[in-house]
Amino acid sequence: MIPVAKAFINGNVYVSFRPPIKVEAFLVVNGRVTKTGSTGEVLKAAKPLGAEVVDLGGKTVLPGFIDAHMHLDELGEYLGMLDLRGVRSIEELKEKLRKFAEEKEGWIRGHGWDQELFEEKRWPTRHDLDEVVSDRPVLLSRVCLHAAVLNTKALEETGLIDWDSEDVLRDENGEPTGIVKEEAFTHAVQKFNEMISEEEYAKSILRAAEYVLSKGVTGVGFVSVGERALRALSRLDAEGKLKIRVKAYLNPGENLEVLNSLKRLGVRNGFGGKKLKIGGIKVLADGSLGARTAWLSSPYSDAETRGHPNVTKEWLELVAREAHEAELQMAVHAIGDATLDMVLDVYESLKDVEKAGHRIEHASLMRPDQIERAKRLGVRLAIQPHFVITDWWVVERVGAERAKWAYPFRSIAKAGIPFGLSTDSPVEPLDPWETVYAAVTRGKYENLPLAVLTGDEALTLEEALHAYTAGSAEVLMENDLGSLEEGKLADFIVVSEDPFEVNERKLREIRVLETYLGGERVFKA
Repeated sequence: MIPVAKAFINGNVYVSFRPPIKVEAFLVVNGRVTKTGSTGEVLKAAKPLGAEVVDLGGKTVLPGFIDAHMHLDELGEYLGMLDLRGVRSIEELKEKLRKFAEEKEGWIRGHGWDQELFEEKRWPTRHDLDEVVSDRPVLLSRVCLHAAVLNTKALEETGLIDWDSEDVLRDENGEPTGIVKEEAFTHAVQKFNEMISEEEYAKSILRAAEYVLSKGVTGVGFVSVGERALRALSRLDAEGKLKIRVKAYLNPGENLEVLNSLKRLGVRNGFGGKKLKIGGIKVLADGSLGARTAWLSSPYSDAETRGHPNVTKEWLELVAREAHEAELQMAVHAIGDATLDMVLDVYESLKDVEKAGHRIEHASLMRPDQIERAKRLGVRLAIQPHFVITDWWVVERVGAERAKWAYPFRSIAKAGIPFGLSTDSPVEPLDPWETVYAAVTRGKYENLPLAVLTGDEALTLEEALHAYTAGSAEVLMENDLGSLEEGKLADFIVVSEDPFEVNERKLREIRVLETYLGGERVFKA
């Protein structure tokens, strides 16, 4: 086979970040980096291969970002939804909904509101939505994607108006308020998704993938993958349309039918091709701090509830044992410290957790003893630094003492726990530079109370960039990704500025100029 070779020269190229290693040039042969060094050295190696020469003109090159935990399908849907991020009142929400409804036919979805920002100091209700749209279903999800407000028509069409569940909130008269959480929220989203054709659903995922590339993300851990999403991914990959690397973590199925099928067929972690692979099983073990559904070891400081687990320990043990035996990686959502205790107990009952690569997602409220225990067990973490800024109210929510356990990035890094960075997109902005900014500054420029209490939990820029590249690759158990070292896949980005040469406040302003996958350009600004 005639090698496909490209020499990228005259650049400011970061091969890796821990420690930062820089070169001028690198050679890519058949999609992999085969040599790094000076421009002269690379050109000498490239000449016998007849390599195409790409002059970087002094621009900065970084390994492609890897988002260890995000929702590709929901991001695609979100890109076509009513955007409610930053809305400051229910009245503003209603006005945005009114304008969107005038241009949108059929069922309506929106995302991103946070009642903590509202002037009215309350949650929106179905009656608020009914005033604007009453003749067709409306679902507006909270920023955390663990709760939503539905209008009356949506409650009726989804059947939730008759649900007898704590996840369907009711007023003092026993009438549904329109707010649904956790299981009821998931049910509502599924009903709305059923209104989308298979073709439109696949287009939505493709739209998300293209957006991901435009932000400099070359690989993702796509979590909570259902059968429909897997079909769409497989179709796009077979058609050669999937241009990002996807590691899929599947829902186990209501009766573990998906997990049992994988086990029966012998599908293990890493099964697939160059673009699409199966990673393992994702379990949603509790909710969010924003909706007060994350399970805490003692009550919230601003409400008489501890939250609750979404699964029993016995069920989680069953899933984990089956996945472990099938050599599938577990990825368990655990935000509250009580949930984290449960997950660590389950992992401790297994053997060779480190080798299996089992993960914990979020670990938002992580006590020092839990950090030590996670290190001892060999658990990997997928964390979301932008939660620090979005959850600006966290000190009030859990109290000043427990807030010292919130998002303990520095403690996790110091303990030597393998961790990767991610966005949980569309929960947080997909843009990696927003995440890097949050990891490094920890809300100090936003004057957040948490920054005052836990400013020493910020990451250095070197640590953040390593965690967002090689760290995420380790969490995903992908040895060929995460750096531009010789032998690795040539996934990289060209950016507008050297991140080590800009003021930390300007990190979020860095732009992605080009994105490459296997040495081939897949995005140009």
